[in-house]
Amino acid sequence: MSAASEHTGDELTVVHLMRHGEVHNPDGILYGRLPGYHLSDLGRRMADRVAEHLSSRDITHVVASPLDRAQETATPIAKAHGLDLATDRRLIEAENVFEGKTFGVGDGALKNPDNWKHLVNPFRPSWGEPYIEQVVRMMGALDAARQAARGHEAVCVSHQLPIWIVRSFVEKRRLWHDPRKRQCTLASLTTFTYRGDRIVSVGYSEPARDLVPKHLLAGARPVKGQAKAFGA
Repeated sequence: MSAASEHTGDELTVVHLMRHGEVHNPDGILYGRLPGYHLSDLGRRMADRVAEHLSSRDITHVVASPLDRAQETATPIAKAHGLDLATDRRLIEAENVFEGKTFGVGDGALKNPDNWKHLVNPFRPSWGEPYIEQVVRMMGALDAARQAARGHEAVCVSHQLPIWIVRSFVEKRRLWHDPRKRQCTLASLTTFTYRGDRIVSVGYSEPARDLVPKHLLAGARPVKGQAKAFGA
């Protein structure tokens, strides 16, 4: 079903911003932008589930972050619609100084004085890419997808933090937040509906929720040795 209307200014376009599926990461590394981190078998099932969920939608454009896990999540969606998969670097994971390290509940990272200088300002944040820079690039990526799928639907596969930050911006919430309360589960869809070039609604759904480990669901209590950031 096409979302286009008769008048260009009233034309509806839907952009689904999807978080990738579960990643194979047995050592619990905060992998960030590191290459070589691929979907686990469960993550591939999540990607296939969402591809099936979206199979009847009017999707004309699929684009992903350049990172392996995002590309692998987007591939079955593009294939289901007979589309080539595009790449947009603006959809990439947020930069983080703890990349390549373990940084989980109960691992002592917060007690290490070498880390303190990176934790002094949660409002910017001081440990990585500023929130406002994430907003700028993600809004640019969303607008590019909207233009590519004008009058139809697009899927953009990205990562938890950038997705949550751009949604918070659009919904006029503060950008600094408690990471445990992000509503952005693995393989979830945060859906922006545009009328013309203006966002008129934001929706959220979890087509693969039953496949997501319970400790990774929004609001779940942290488990010692397991950090939610691993699946970012």
